[in-house]
Amino acid sequence: MKYGFSKTVDLPYDRTVEKVTTELKNEGFGVLTTIDVKDTFKKKLDVDCSKYVNLGACNPAFAYQSLQAEEELGMLLPCNVIVYEKDGKTNVSAFDPTVMNKLTENSRVDTIAQQVKEKLQRVLAAV
Repeated sequence: MKYGFSKTVDLPYDRTVEKVTTELKNEGFGVLTTIDVKDTFKKKLDVDCSKYVNLGACNPAFAYQSLQAEEELGMLLPCNVIVYEKDGKTNVSAFDPTVMNKLTENSRVDTIAQQVKEKLQRVLAAV
């Protein structure tokens, strides 16, 4: 099952993280969590891996509407956007919120998820 959308960008990793954060803000999202996976794996497992960050993005208005439509949907929030290096390239991926529709079968969630997907797709297009 395809559960997100991705692109490879011509920006360095650190600049990509900054650009993604800015573009999320432009679309009404805040970044609630930033998980530096590379750093966490090094500290907790003493293993080395490529640069990889998970940004937990939230658009409060859509999150509120989603939880009003389906309380348990909070298990799938916030929207995750990842930036990582692989083979010398920087990649950006975002979770496709319309995947939630397959789980909830709630038409109100479907409408909200489609709007969020469009915003996330604009974020990736702008990076």
